[in-house]
Amino acid sequence: MLQDNNQLDDFFGLKSEKEGPSARHKEGIKDSLLKSVERNKLRLIPKVLSNKERYLIFIFALVMLGSVISIPFTSFYHYTTGVPDNGGSFTEGMVGEPRLINPLLSQSNDADRDLTSLIYSGLMKYNEAGKLIPDLAKSYEVSSDGLNYTIYLRDNVFWHDGTAVTADDVVFTVQTAQNPDYGSQQRVNWQGVETDKVNDYTIIFKLKERYAQFVNNFTIRILPKHAWQDIKPINFGQADLNLKPIGSGPYKFAKLKKDTLGRVREYELAVNEKFYLGRSHIDRIGFRFFDSEDAMIDAYNKNSIENISFVSGPNLKKIKFKRRLNVRELKMPRYFGVFFNQDQSKELADKNIRLALNHATDKNELLSKILEGKGESVASPMVGNILDINSDVKTYPFDLDQANKLLNPERSREGSQRASTSYGMNGKKIDLKLTTSTWPELVAVANALKEQWAKVGVNIEVEILPTPELQRAIKERNYQMLLFGEILTLDPDPFTLWHSSQRRDPGLNLALYSNKTADTLLEEARKILNPLERAQKYDEFQKLVIEDAPAVFLYNSYYIYGQTKDIRGFESKIISMPSDRFANIEKWYMETKRGWE
Repeated sequence: MLQDNNQLDDFFGLKSEKEGPSARHKEGIKDSLLKSVERNKLRLIPKVLSNKERYLIFIFALVMLGSVISIPFTSFYHYTTGVPDNGGSFTEGMVGEPRLINPLLSQSNDADRDLTSLIYSGLMKYNEAGKLIPDLAKSYEVSSDGLNYTIYLRDNVFWHDGTAVTADDVVFTVQTAQNPDYGSQQRVNWQGVETDKVNDYTIIFKLKERYAQFVNNFTIRILPKHAWQDIKPINFGQADLNLKPIGSGPYKFAKLKKDTLGRVREYELAVNEKFYLGRSHIDRIGFRFFDSEDAMIDAYNKNSIENISFVSGPNLKKIKFKRRLNVRELKMPRYFGVFFNQDQSKELADKNIRLALNHATDKNELLSKILEGKGESVASPMVGNILDINSDVKTYPFDLDQANKLLNPERSREGSQRASTSYGMNGKKIDLKLTTSTWPELVAVANALKEQWAKVGVNIEVEILPTPELQRAIKERNYQMLLFGEILTLDPDPFTLWHSSQRRDPGLNLALYSNKTADTLLEEARKILNPLERAQKYDEFQKLVIEDAPAVFLYNSYYIYGQTKDIRGFESKIISMPSDRFANIEKWYMETKRGWE
């Protein structure tokens, strides 16, 4: 076989032959022969390789090809990151039903407040950190004397029907709230406030005297004047707009479904594509309404809903598939307590009995056995562990001996211990009635207090009232002791809860507390613009209340929100009220896409 180029030259005699036609002809033959040999060599490769060698070469070729193809994809994922994308939906369960999805009428119903917060916008709102930030307002100014607040509205905001939001809507909403014919619970916040429209996007609110927390009023959600202006006060609460509202918020009404009794059982919201702060990522939000927490949890366990709007600590153990949920434990500036109505009971007018009930209350037992540890004990009307108010205050520790001494002041400590079976005031039984709502948690607390106070000779009759009857009892102050909750704002003003002028409806002084020094402190505090000086007044106020013992302050339970893990972007840790869990709803997302870093 011819092995190389020199052998071919010898074969054809090219080394000795001079250039000429013959030589060039022979050179061409040689080149053709060489190419043929090379082709034959390639054909021979498979024949001389083993099956294993051929397989390895094939795999190597595939790897090389895959590496080349993957380069653009690898580069894309290296230089991009997952970012929120539009899409997705979820359904949230809620106890109750919506009736008045109206910013001026929704204060007494959680379902109404929740939907109102998603459909309507306020001048200001609380963010996920619990701080007030502009919403419909782009900015505001306060005059040097603290009496005039100027609001500058955004000029790119539209109602869900396409009409522009202007100062006329703000003035209409405030004046409607101020008019007693409309029956708004917001009226107390706006009494004596004058509204002055400067132009379509500027309003001045004029106060008669300084009010430090007035800016909190700007969280009021604004009504569209063009939709409501022709509805008379007598029809305000029956208008169809209360269930099919027109708002300016991140979501808008889509549809609802009622049962045979006319109760709203399902409600659906669609994303507002033209929301002024940018379109929310999640397309649709559904709500289903239940008569009880147990029914709502059962629906979750059957995969009928993805979110649970609220679940009490004891009911957490009833939830299946917890791995699908992010259980959010949110703090709120609220407390639950037993408020004493001294006008309804001569026994409660005795301070020793009120102090004895404080010492006979084992708050730790309530927290561990009823709340399953999902809360904190409270000793003050200012919820010091949540708000920026001094929490180093006097407490009444659980002490049955001290409670017995207060109920039997003429006895010595030794005598009280020897006569431990002699309960009540100077050995006589004390009969009191404790009123509360049908909410299972409060029913359990009421029964636990009945057992605890029985140990010091106080016999408790527990009265459980459905919501309409309880509201009537509160309005008429027709109770001896009321187990109930009170909510402050994150910048608190406890005036309506504790000032003596608020002892009667529509005030919320549930203990009918009256102390002139406390009144003065509350009046002065709400006029002080400096937050540190204001906090000092509230510290003095809370110490007076604790000393007078007009109530037993029990605990602040966490607001427990069960949210599907499919939702991301939730950042809230503290909320002013339950509806504020939706504070940053426009940042929530369920879908993602790749975005360049």
